Amino acid sequence: MAEERKLKAPLWCSSRLALTLVGFFGFINLYALRVDMSVAIVCMTKQETGNSTGSCNVTAGASLGMNNSQESDATCGAVQSSGTFDWDKKTQGLILGSFFWGYIVTQLPGGWIAGRYGGKHVFGWSMLGCAVATLLTPLAARTSLILLIILRVIAGLCQGVVWPCMSILFSYWAPPLERSKLSGFVYAGCQVGVLVTFPLSGLLCVYGFDGGWPSIFYLLGGCGVLWFVVWIFIVHDSPVTHPRISQVEREYIVDSLKSHIDVSKKSTDTPWLKIFTSLPVWAIIVTHACANWGTYTFLTNIPTYMKDVLKFDIKKAGFLSALPYIGFWAMTNISGQLADWMRSKGFVTTTTARKLFNSLGTLVPGLFVVITGHLDGHPGIAVATMTIGVAMSGCQYGSGFIVNPVDIAPRYAGIIFGISNTTGTLGGVLAPVVIGIITQDKTSEQWQTVFYIAAVIYTVGAVFYIVFGSGEVQPWALEKKVDLAISASVEKGEIQLQPEQSETSAV
Repeated sequence: MAEERKLKAPLWCSSRLALTLVGFFGFINLYALRVDMSVAIVCMTKQETGNSTGSCNVTAGASLGMNNSQESDATCGAVQSSGTFDWDKKTQGLILGSFFWGYIVTQLPGGWIAGRYGGKHVFGWSMLGCAVATLLTPLAARTSLILLIILRVIAGLCQGVVWPCMSILFSYWAPPLERSKLSGFVYAGCQVGVLVTFPLSGLLCVYGFDGGWPSIFYLLGGCGVLWFVVWIFIVHDSPVTHPRISQVEREYIVDSLKSHIDVSKKSTDTPWLKIFTSLPVWAIIVTHACANWGTYTFLTNIPTYMKDVLKFDIKKAGFLSALPYIGFWAMTNISGQLADWMRSKGFVTTTTARKLFNSLGTLVPGLFVVITGHLDGHPGIAVATMTIGVAMSGCQYGSGFIVNPVDIAPRYAGIIFGISNTTGTLGGVLAPVVIGIITQDKTSEQWQTVFYIAAVIYTVGAVFYIVFGSGEVQPWALEKKVDLAISASVEKGEIQLQPEQSETSAV
Protein backbone atom coordinates (compact mmCIF):
# COMPACT_ATOMS: atom_id res chain seq x y z
CA MET A 1 0.00 0.00 0.00
CA ALA A 2 2.88 2.32 0.78
CA GLU A 3 4.37 1.70 -2.65
CA GLU A 4 1.03 2.52 -4.26
CA ARG A 5 1.10 6.00 -2.74
CA LYS A 6 4.56 6.80 -4.15
CA LEU A 7 3.33 7.03 -7.72
CA LYS A 8 0.14 8.84 -8.66
CA ALA A 9 -1.69 8.72 -11.96
CA PRO A 10 -4.88 10.82 -12.09
CA LEU A 11 -8.06 8.85 -12.66
CA TRP A 12 -9.67 11.47 -14.88
CA CYS A 13 -8.90 11.06 -18.60
CA SER A 14 -7.08 7.81 -17.84
CA SER A 15 -7.25 4.50 -19.69
CA ARG A 16 -8.60 2.73 -16.61
CA LEU A 17 -11.42 5.27 -16.41
CA ALA A 18 -12.15 4.64 -20.09
CA LEU A 19 -12.39 0.91 -19.33
CA THR A 20 -14.73 1.68 -16.44
CA LEU A 21 -17.02 3.91 -18.49
CA VAL A 22 -17.26 1.51 -21.43
CA GLY A 23 -17.73 -1.36 -18.97
CA PHE A 24 -20.56 0.59 -17.32
CA PHE A 25 -22.37 0.92 -20.65
CA GLY A 26 -21.56 -2.72 -21.29
CA PHE A 27 -23.49 -3.73 -18.18
CA ILE A 28 -26.35 -1.45 -19.18
CA ASN A 29 -26.33 -3.30 -22.48
CA LEU A 30 -26.02 -6.64 -20.67
CA TYR A 31 -29.23 -6.14 -18.72
CA ALA A 32 -31.05 -4.44 -21.58
CA LEU A 33 -30.55 -7.54 -23.72
CA ARG A 34 -31.50 -9.73 -20.78
CA VAL A 35 -34.82 -8.15 -19.81
CA ASP A 36 -36.02 -7.01 -23.26
CA MET A 37 -38.09 -10.16 -23.69
CA SER A 38 -39.86 -9.53 -20.38
CA VAL A 39 -41.57 -6.49 -21.86
CA ALA A 40 -41.79 -7.63 -25.45
CA ILE A 41 -43.53 -10.90 -24.64
CA VAL A 42 -46.50 -8.96 -23.27
CA CYS A 43 -46.81 -7.13 -26.57
CA MET A 44 -46.16 -10.29 -28.59
CA THR A 45 -48.84 -12.37 -26.86
CA LYS A 46 -52.58 -11.99 -27.26
CA GLN A 47 -53.85 -10.37 -24.07
CA GLU A 48 -57.27 -10.57 -22.49
CA THR A 49 -56.92 -7.33 -20.51
CA GLY A 50 -55.13 -4.02 -20.85
CA ASN A 51 -55.52 -0.29 -20.51
CA SER A 52 -55.92 2.44 -23.03
CA THR A 53 -52.70 4.22 -22.37
CA GLY A 54 -50.35 1.57 -23.58
CA SER A 55 -47.99 2.38 -20.76
CA CYS A 56 -45.66 -0.16 -19.27
CA ASN A 57 -45.01 0.15 -15.57
CA VAL A 58 -43.37 -3.08 -14.51
CA THR A 59 -43.02 -4.47 -11.07
CA ALA A 60 -39.78 -4.79 -9.21
CA GLY A 61 -39.86 -8.53 -9.57
CA ALA A 62 -39.37 -8.68 -13.30
CA SER A 63 -36.86 -5.88 -13.40
CA LEU A 64 -33.90 -8.09 -12.63
CA GLY A 65 -34.67 -10.18 -15.67
CA MET A 66 -33.32 -13.09 -13.67
CA ASN A 67 -36.32 -15.30 -13.15
CA ASN A 68 -38.28 -17.79 -15.20
CA SER A 69 -42.00 -18.28 -15.53
CA GLN A 70 -42.94 -15.69 -12.92
CA GLU A 71 -41.58 -12.91 -15.12
CA SER A 72 -44.55 -13.09 -17.42
CA ASP A 73 -46.90 -12.37 -14.52
CA ALA A 74 -44.74 -9.64 -13.07
CA THR A 75 -44.12 -7.68 -16.24
CA CYS A 76 -45.95 -4.98 -18.11
CA GLY A 77 -49.42 -6.16 -17.21
CA ALA A 78 -50.65 -2.71 -18.17
CA VAL A 79 -49.60 -2.90 -21.82
CA GLN A 80 -52.49 -3.06 -24.22
CA SER A 81 -51.74 -5.22 -27.22
CA SER A 82 -53.77 -7.36 -29.58
CA GLY A 83 -50.68 -9.53 -29.79
CA THR A 84 -49.36 -11.75 -32.55
CA PHE A 85 -48.86 -15.09 -30.82
CA ASP A 86 -51.31 -17.26 -28.92
CA TRP A 87 -48.89 -18.34 -26.18
CA ASP A 88 -50.25 -19.58 -22.87
CA LYS A 89 -48.55 -18.87 -19.53
CA LYS A 90 -46.56 -22.09 -19.66
CA THR A 91 -45.15 -21.24 -23.08
CA GLN A 92 -44.31 -17.71 -21.99
CA GLY A 93 -42.51 -19.08 -18.96
CA LEU A 94 -40.59 -21.46 -21.20
CA ILE A 95 -39.45 -18.60 -23.42
CA LEU A 96 -38.45 -16.40 -20.49
CA GLY A 97 -36.72 -19.20 -18.59
CA SER A 98 -34.76 -20.50 -21.60
CA PHE A 99 -32.29 -17.63 -21.26
CA PHE A 100 -31.05 -19.10 -17.98
CA TRP A 101 -30.51 -22.54 -19.45
CA GLY A 102 -27.62 -21.01 -21.33
CA TYR A 103 -26.64 -18.43 -18.73
CA ILE A 104 -25.84 -20.92 -16.00
CA VAL A 105 -23.73 -23.14 -18.30
CA THR A 106 -21.01 -20.65 -19.29
CA GLN A 107 -20.19 -19.04 -15.92
CA LEU A 108 -17.26 -21.27 -15.00
CA PRO A 109 -15.94 -21.90 -18.54
CA GLY A 110 -16.16 -18.16 -19.20
CA GLY A 111 -13.96 -17.37 -16.22
CA TRP A 112 -11.40 -20.00 -17.20
CA ILE A 113 -11.26 -18.87 -20.86
CA ALA A 114 -10.99 -15.20 -19.88
CA GLY A 115 -8.14 -16.02 -17.52
CA ARG A 116 -6.20 -17.77 -20.25
CA TYR A 117 -6.97 -15.56 -23.23
CA GLY A 118 -7.98 -12.21 -21.74
CA GLY A 119 -11.29 -10.65 -20.79
CA LYS A 120 -11.51 -8.11 -23.61
CA HIS A 121 -12.28 -10.44 -26.49
CA VAL A 122 -14.30 -12.98 -24.53
CA PHE A 123 -16.52 -10.21 -23.13
CA GLY A 124 -16.73 -8.26 -26.39
CA TRP A 125 -17.42 -11.07 -28.82
CA SER A 126 -19.87 -12.75 -26.47
CA MET A 127 -21.88 -9.56 -26.19
CA LEU A 128 -21.79 -9.20 -29.98
CA GLY A 129 -23.19 -12.72 -30.23
CA CYS A 130 -25.95 -11.77 -27.81
CA ALA A 131 -26.70 -8.61 -29.81
CA VAL A 132 -26.94 -10.56 -33.07
CA ALA A 133 -29.22 -13.13 -31.43
CA THR A 134 -31.39 -10.22 -30.26
CA LEU A 135 -31.54 -8.72 -33.76
CA LEU A 136 -32.68 -12.08 -35.14
CA THR A 137 -35.35 -12.56 -32.47
CA PRO A 138 -38.31 -11.07 -34.44
CA LEU A 139 -37.51 -13.30 -37.43
CA ALA A 140 -37.15 -16.34 -35.19
CA ALA A 141 -40.42 -15.62 -33.35
CA ARG A 142 -42.31 -15.34 -36.63
CA THR A 143 -40.71 -18.52 -37.93
CA SER A 144 -40.70 -21.04 -35.10
CA LEU A 145 -41.17 -21.19 -31.33
CA ILE A 146 -38.27 -23.66 -31.12
CA LEU A 147 -36.01 -21.27 -33.04
CA LEU A 148 -36.97 -18.44 -30.69
CA ILE A 149 -36.12 -20.55 -27.64
CA ILE A 150 -32.78 -21.53 -29.21
CA LEU A 151 -31.89 -17.86 -29.71
CA ARG A 152 -32.75 -17.09 -26.08
CA VAL A 153 -30.52 -19.96 -24.96
CA ILE A 154 -27.72 -18.56 -27.16
CA ALA A 155 -28.22 -15.12 -25.61
CA GLY A 156 -27.89 -16.70 -22.17
CA LEU A 157 -24.76 -18.62 -23.17
CA CYS A 158 -23.18 -15.38 -24.38
CA GLN A 159 -24.09 -13.41 -21.27
CA GLY A 160 -22.88 -16.06 -18.84
CA VAL A 161 -19.24 -15.14 -19.43
CA VAL A 162 -19.60 -11.39 -18.81
CA TRP A 163 -19.31 -11.13 -15.01
CA PRO A 164 -16.27 -13.43 -14.83
CA CYS A 165 -14.63 -11.50 -17.69
CA MET A 166 -15.08 -8.19 -15.89
CA SER A 167 -13.49 -9.66 -12.76
CA ILE A 168 -10.47 -10.67 -14.83
CA LEU A 169 -10.16 -7.23 -16.42
CA PHE A 170 -10.29 -5.50 -13.04
CA SER A 171 -7.60 -7.82 -11.71
CA TYR A 172 -5.28 -6.37 -14.37
CA TRP A 173 -6.52 -2.78 -14.40
CA ALA A 174 -7.82 -1.71 -10.98
CA PRO A 175 -5.24 -0.54 -8.41
CA PRO A 176 -6.17 -2.00 -5.00
CA LEU A 177 -7.25 1.34 -3.52
CA GLU A 178 -9.48 2.10 -6.52
CA ARG A 179 -10.93 -1.38 -6.93
CA SER A 180 -14.19 -0.86 -5.04
CA LYS A 181 -15.25 2.38 -6.67
CA LEU A 182 -14.30 1.34 -10.20
CA SER A 183 -16.01 -2.04 -10.03
CA GLY A 184 -18.97 -0.61 -8.14
CA PHE A 185 -19.51 2.00 -10.85
CA VAL A 186 -19.44 -0.63 -13.59
CA TYR A 187 -21.73 -3.09 -11.82
CA ALA A 188 -24.24 -0.33 -11.06
CA GLY A 189 -24.89 -0.31 -14.80
CA CYS A 190 -27.13 -3.33 -14.20
CA GLN A 191 -29.70 -1.20 -12.41
CA VAL A 192 -29.47 1.59 -14.98
CA GLY A 193 -30.06 -0.97 -17.70
CA VAL A 194 -33.23 -2.12 -15.98
CA LEU A 195 -34.47 1.41 -15.35
CA VAL A 196 -33.93 2.45 -18.97
CA THR A 197 -35.02 -0.70 -20.76
CA PHE A 198 -38.49 -1.20 -19.31
CA PRO A 199 -40.02 2.22 -20.01
CA LEU A 200 -38.25 2.43 -23.39
CA SER A 201 -39.48 -1.01 -24.38
CA GLY A 202 -42.99 -0.13 -23.22
CA LEU A 203 -43.01 2.88 -25.54
CA LEU A 204 -41.63 0.87 -28.43
CA CYS A 205 -44.35 -1.72 -27.91
CA VAL A 206 -46.91 0.96 -28.66
CA TYR A 207 -45.12 3.37 -31.00
CA GLY A 208 -42.33 1.28 -32.51
CA PHE A 209 -41.97 0.21 -36.13
CA ASP A 210 -42.62 -3.20 -37.72
CA GLY A 211 -45.58 -3.85 -35.47
CA GLY A 212 -44.14 -2.36 -32.28
CA TRP A 213 -42.51 -5.22 -30.37
CA PRO A 214 -39.89 -6.10 -33.05
CA SER A 215 -38.43 -2.60 -32.72
CA ILE A 216 -37.42 -3.42 -29.13
CA PHE A 217 -35.06 -6.11 -30.37
CA TYR A 218 -33.84 -4.11 -33.36
CA LEU A 219 -33.01 -1.02 -31.31
CA LEU A 220 -31.41 -2.77 -28.33
CA GLY A 221 -29.57 -5.26 -30.53
CA GLY A 222 -28.26 -2.42 -32.67
CA CYS A 223 -27.03 -0.60 -29.57
CA GLY A 224 -25.25 -3.80 -28.59
CA VAL A 225 -23.41 -3.91 -31.92
CA LEU A 226 -22.36 -0.24 -31.59
CA TRP A 227 -21.15 -0.86 -28.04
CA PHE A 228 -19.03 -3.79 -29.30
CA VAL A 229 -17.24 -1.52 -31.78
CA VAL A 230 -16.40 1.00 -29.06
CA TRP A 231 -15.32 -1.75 -26.65
CA ILE A 232 -12.94 -3.39 -29.12
CA PHE A 233 -11.31 -0.06 -29.98
CA ILE A 234 -10.94 1.36 -26.45
CA VAL A 235 -10.44 -1.62 -24.14
CA HIS A 236 -7.34 -3.79 -23.82
CA ASP A 237 -6.58 -6.80 -21.65
CA SER A 238 -3.94 -5.09 -19.51
CA PRO A 239 -2.07 -1.79 -19.21
CA VAL A 240 1.00 -3.53 -20.62
CA THR A 241 -0.72 -4.25 -23.95
CA HIS A 242 -2.58 -0.93 -24.24
CA PRO A 243 -1.05 1.13 -27.11
CA ARG A 244 -2.38 4.52 -25.98
CA ILE A 245 -1.94 4.45 -22.20
CA SER A 246 0.43 7.01 -20.69
CA GLN A 247 3.72 5.79 -19.29
CA VAL A 248 2.85 7.26 -15.88
CA GLU A 249 -0.45 5.40 -15.67
CA ARG A 250 1.08 2.14 -16.90
CA GLU A 251 3.80 2.30 -14.25
CA TYR A 252 1.28 3.26 -11.58
CA ILE A 253 -1.01 0.30 -12.25
CA VAL A 254 1.79 -2.24 -12.71
CA ASP A 255 3.56 -1.01 -9.59
CA SER A 256 0.40 -1.06 -7.45
CA LEU A 257 -0.42 -4.62 -8.53
CA LYS A 258 3.06 -6.14 -8.58
CA SER A 259 2.63 -7.79 -5.18
CA HIS A 260 -0.60 -9.41 -6.40
CA ILE A 261 -0.25 -10.26 -10.08
CA ASP A 262 2.18 -10.01 -12.99
CA VAL A 263 0.06 -8.04 -15.46
CA SER A 264 2.32 -9.02 -18.36
CA LYS A 265 1.21 -12.66 -18.08
CA LYS A 266 -2.03 -14.54 -18.53
CA SER A 267 -3.19 -17.56 -16.58
CA THR A 268 -1.71 -20.95 -17.48
CA ASP A 269 -2.28 -23.63 -14.87
CA THR A 270 -5.29 -23.42 -12.57
CA PRO A 271 -4.93 -24.67 -8.96
CA TRP A 272 -8.38 -26.25 -8.88
CA LEU A 273 -7.82 -28.17 -5.65
CA LYS A 274 -6.54 -25.05 -3.86
CA ILE A 275 -9.52 -23.05 -5.10
CA PHE A 276 -12.10 -25.58 -3.97
CA THR A 277 -10.45 -26.11 -0.58
CA SER A 278 -9.98 -22.39 0.19
CA LEU A 279 -12.27 -21.06 2.90
CA PRO A 280 -12.19 -17.46 1.58
CA VAL A 281 -13.40 -18.83 -1.78
CA TRP A 282 -16.19 -20.74 -0.06
CA ALA A 283 -17.09 -17.58 1.84
CA ILE A 284 -17.77 -15.91 -1.53
CA ILE A 285 -19.68 -18.91 -2.86
CA VAL A 286 -21.91 -19.30 0.21
CA THR A 287 -22.71 -15.63 0.65
CA HIS A 288 -23.43 -15.27 -3.10
CA ALA A 289 -26.00 -18.06 -2.97
CA CYS A 290 -27.56 -16.73 0.24
CA ALA A 291 -27.61 -13.14 -0.98
CA ASN A 292 -29.26 -14.12 -4.25
CA TRP A 293 -31.97 -16.02 -2.40
CA GLY A 294 -32.75 -12.91 -0.39
CA THR A 295 -32.55 -10.60 -3.39
CA TYR A 296 -34.91 -12.76 -5.41
CA THR A 297 -37.29 -12.87 -2.46
CA PHE A 298 -37.27 -9.08 -2.36
CA LEU A 299 -37.43 -8.24 -6.02
CA THR A 300 -39.43 -11.12 -7.44
CA ASN A 301 -41.94 -11.92 -4.74
CA ILE A 302 -42.64 -8.88 -2.61
CA PRO A 303 -44.69 -7.29 -5.43
CA THR A 304 -46.83 -10.44 -5.38
CA TYR A 305 -47.11 -10.12 -1.59
CA MET A 306 -48.24 -6.52 -1.95
CA LYS A 307 -50.87 -7.57 -4.44
CA ASP A 308 -52.15 -10.66 -2.60
CA VAL A 309 -51.89 -9.51 1.03
CA LEU A 310 -51.67 -5.72 1.02
CA LYS A 311 -53.99 -5.28 -1.98
CA PHE A 312 -51.54 -2.75 -3.37
CA ASP A 313 -50.73 -2.74 -7.09
CA ILE A 314 -47.20 -1.45 -7.39
CA LYS A 315 -47.51 -1.47 -11.18
CA LYS A 316 -49.74 1.59 -10.86
CA ALA A 317 -47.30 3.37 -8.59
CA GLY A 318 -45.12 4.57 -11.45
CA PHE A 319 -42.04 6.11 -9.86
CA LEU A 320 -42.38 3.92 -6.75
CA SER A 321 -41.61 0.80 -8.80
CA ALA A 322 -38.28 2.34 -9.81
CA LEU A 323 -37.25 3.48 -6.32
CA PRO A 324 -35.61 0.19 -5.25
CA TYR A 325 -33.35 0.24 -8.31
CA ILE A 326 -32.42 3.87 -7.92
CA GLY A 327 -31.50 3.12 -4.32
CA PHE A 328 -29.55 0.01 -5.34
CA TRP A 329 -27.60 1.98 -7.94
CA ALA A 330 -26.85 4.77 -5.46
CA MET A 331 -25.67 2.47 -2.67
CA THR A 332 -23.48 0.45 -5.03
CA ASN A 333 -21.54 3.60 -5.92
CA ILE A 334 -21.59 5.11 -2.45
CA SER A 335 -20.34 1.95 -0.76
CA GLY A 336 -17.55 1.54 -3.31
CA GLN A 337 -16.36 5.11 -2.89
CA LEU A 338 -16.61 4.94 0.89
CA ALA A 339 -14.76 1.62 1.15
CA ASP A 340 -11.83 2.84 -0.95
CA TRP A 341 -11.67 6.09 1.01
CA MET A 342 -11.63 4.26 4.35
CA ARG A 343 -8.91 1.92 3.11
CA SER A 344 -6.80 4.72 1.64
CA LYS A 345 -6.91 6.58 4.96
CA GLY A 346 -5.89 3.44 6.84
CA PHE A 347 -9.12 3.33 8.84
CA VAL A 348 -9.83 -0.28 7.84
CA THR A 349 -8.08 -3.13 6.09
CA THR A 350 -9.41 -4.60 2.87
CA THR A 351 -10.68 -7.60 4.82
CA THR A 352 -12.57 -5.42 7.28
CA ALA A 353 -14.03 -3.27 4.51
CA ARG A 354 -15.32 -6.30 2.62
CA LYS A 355 -16.88 -7.84 5.72
CA LEU A 356 -18.38 -4.56 6.88
CA PHE A 357 -20.09 -3.67 3.62
CA ASN A 358 -21.07 -7.23 2.82
CA SER A 359 -22.77 -7.43 6.24
CA LEU A 360 -24.61 -4.17 5.58
CA GLY A 361 -25.71 -5.58 2.22
CA THR A 362 -27.14 -8.76 3.76
CA LEU A 363 -28.14 -8.21 7.39
CA VAL A 364 -29.97 -4.92 6.79
CA PRO A 365 -32.05 -6.34 3.91
CA GLY A 366 -32.72 -9.41 6.08
CA LEU A 367 -34.10 -7.18 8.81
CA PHE A 368 -36.26 -5.15 6.46
CA VAL A 369 -37.69 -8.18 4.67
CA VAL A 370 -39.01 -9.38 8.06
CA ILE A 371 -40.41 -5.93 8.82
CA THR A 372 -42.18 -5.89 5.45
CA GLY A 373 -43.90 -9.16 6.37
CA HIS A 374 -45.59 -7.49 9.36
CA LEU A 375 -47.02 -4.46 7.57
CA ASP A 376 -50.53 -5.68 6.85
CA GLY A 377 -52.67 -2.70 5.96
CA HIS A 378 -49.68 -0.37 5.48
CA PRO A 379 -48.71 -0.65 1.79
CA GLY A 380 -46.97 2.73 1.75
CA ILE A 381 -44.63 1.77 4.57
CA ALA A 382 -44.10 -1.62 2.92
CA VAL A 383 -42.82 0.13 -0.22
CA ALA A 384 -40.44 2.17 1.94
CA THR A 385 -39.06 -0.89 3.74
CA MET A 386 -38.65 -2.73 0.45
CA THR A 387 -36.81 0.24 -1.04
CA ILE A 388 -34.42 0.46 1.91
CA GLY A 389 -33.77 -3.27 1.86
CA VAL A 390 -33.08 -3.40 -1.88
CA ALA A 391 -30.96 -0.25 -1.73
CA MET A 392 -28.74 -1.62 1.02
CA SER A 393 -28.21 -4.77 -1.06
CA GLY A 394 -26.09 -2.53 -3.30
CA CYS A 395 -23.33 -2.64 -0.66
CA GLN A 396 -22.61 -6.21 -1.77
CA TYR A 397 -21.85 -4.95 -5.27
CA GLY A 398 -19.92 -1.84 -4.28
CA SER A 399 -17.56 -3.39 -1.73
CA GLY A 400 -18.79 -6.83 -0.71
CA PHE A 401 -18.42 -10.35 -2.02
CA ILE A 402 -18.91 -9.28 -5.65
CA VAL A 403 -15.57 -7.43 -5.63
CA ASN A 404 -13.81 -9.97 -3.41
CA PRO A 405 -12.53 -12.52 -5.99
CA VAL A 406 -10.10 -9.92 -7.34
CA ASP A 407 -8.80 -9.35 -3.80
CA ILE A 408 -8.04 -12.93 -2.87
CA ALA A 409 -6.91 -14.37 -6.22
CA PRO A 410 -6.47 -11.80 -9.01
CA ARG A 411 -5.20 -14.37 -11.48
CA TYR A 412 -8.21 -16.65 -10.92
CA ALA A 413 -10.88 -14.06 -10.15
CA GLY A 414 -12.93 -14.99 -13.22
CA ILE A 415 -13.00 -18.66 -12.29
CA ILE A 416 -13.99 -17.93 -8.69
CA PHE A 417 -16.73 -15.55 -9.77
CA GLY A 418 -17.95 -18.09 -12.32
CA ILE A 419 -18.28 -20.71 -9.58
CA SER A 420 -20.05 -18.37 -7.16
CA ASN A 421 -22.38 -16.93 -9.79
CA THR A 422 -23.40 -20.43 -10.84
CA THR A 423 -24.46 -21.31 -7.30
CA GLY A 424 -25.98 -17.86 -6.89
CA THR A 425 -28.10 -18.29 -10.00
CA LEU A 426 -29.26 -21.71 -8.83
CA GLY A 427 -30.31 -20.20 -5.51
CA GLY A 428 -32.19 -17.45 -7.27
CA VAL A 429 -34.04 -19.87 -9.53
CA LEU A 430 -34.99 -22.16 -6.63
CA ALA A 431 -36.25 -19.36 -4.39
CA PRO A 432 -39.41 -18.54 -6.39
CA VAL A 433 -40.26 -22.25 -6.64
CA VAL A 434 -40.03 -22.75 -2.87
CA ILE A 435 -41.92 -19.54 -2.19
CA GLY A 436 -44.66 -20.58 -4.59
CA ILE A 437 -45.12 -23.83 -2.67
CA ILE A 438 -45.25 -22.07 0.71
CA THR A 439 -47.71 -19.34 -0.35
CA GLN A 440 -50.35 -21.45 -2.07
CA ASP A 441 -53.13 -19.92 0.04
CA LYS A 442 -51.68 -16.40 -0.23
CA THR A 443 -52.14 -15.71 3.47
CA SER A 444 -50.21 -13.20 5.53
CA GLU A 445 -48.87 -15.96 7.78
CA GLN A 446 -47.50 -17.91 4.83
CA TRP A 447 -45.73 -14.83 3.54
CA GLN A 448 -44.24 -14.17 6.96
CA THR A 449 -42.77 -17.68 6.81
CA VAL A 450 -41.21 -16.80 3.45
CA PHE A 451 -39.67 -13.63 4.85
CA TYR A 452 -38.32 -15.35 7.95
CA ILE A 453 -36.66 -17.98 5.76
CA ALA A 454 -35.09 -15.25 3.65
CA ALA A 455 -33.82 -13.43 6.74
CA VAL A 456 -32.28 -16.63 8.11
CA ILE A 457 -30.57 -17.37 4.79
CA TYR A 458 -29.30 -13.77 4.59
CA THR A 459 -27.88 -14.14 8.10
CA VAL A 460 -26.21 -17.49 7.37
CA GLY A 461 -24.44 -15.97 4.38
CA ALA A 462 -23.35 -12.91 6.35
CA VAL A 463 -22.01 -14.90 9.30
CA PHE A 464 -20.18 -17.38 7.08
CA TYR A 465 -18.51 -14.51 5.25
CA ILE A 466 -17.59 -12.73 8.49
CA VAL A 467 -15.91 -15.87 9.82
CA PHE A 468 -14.16 -17.13 6.70
CA GLY A 469 -13.94 -14.18 4.30
CA SER A 470 -10.68 -12.40 3.51
CA GLY A 471 -9.51 -9.37 1.57
CA GLU A 472 -5.90 -10.54 1.20
CA VAL A 473 -4.29 -12.39 -1.68
CA GLN A 474 -4.17 -16.07 -0.78
CA PRO A 475 -0.76 -17.82 -0.79
CA TRP A 476 -1.89 -20.34 -3.42
CA ALA A 477 -2.87 -17.48 -5.75
CA LEU A 478 0.64 -15.99 -5.80
CA GLU A 479 2.98 -16.85 -8.66
CA LYS A 480 6.55 -17.92 -7.98
CA LYS A 481 7.89 -14.68 -9.38
CA VAL A 482 5.58 -12.68 -7.16
CA ASP A 483 6.39 -14.88 -4.16
CA LEU A 484 10.07 -13.97 -4.48
CA ALA A 485 9.25 -10.27 -4.65
CA ILE A 486 7.06 -10.50 -1.58
CA SER A 487 9.67 -12.50 0.31
CA ALA A 488 12.19 -9.78 -0.38
CA SER A 489 9.73 -7.14 0.79
CA VAL A 490 9.04 -9.12 3.95
CA GLU A 491 12.76 -9.33 4.70
CA LYS A 492 13.06 -5.55 4.29
CA GLY A 493 10.09 -5.05 6.61
CA GLU A 494 8.07 -3.29 3.87
CA ILE A 495 5.06 -5.61 4.14
CA GLN A 496 3.77 -8.31 6.42
CA LEU A 497 2.30 -11.48 5.00
CA GLN A 498 -0.25 -13.12 7.28
CA PRO A 499 -0.86 -16.87 7.24
CA GLU A 500 -4.11 -17.95 5.63
CA GLN A 501 -5.63 -18.90 8.99
CA SER A 502 -5.24 -15.36 10.29
CA GLU A 503 -6.62 -13.84 7.11
CA THR A 504 -9.73 -15.92 7.15
CA SER A 505 -10.55 -15.18 10.73
CA ALA A 506 -9.73 -11.45 10.78
CA VAL A 507 -12.62 -9.02 10.99
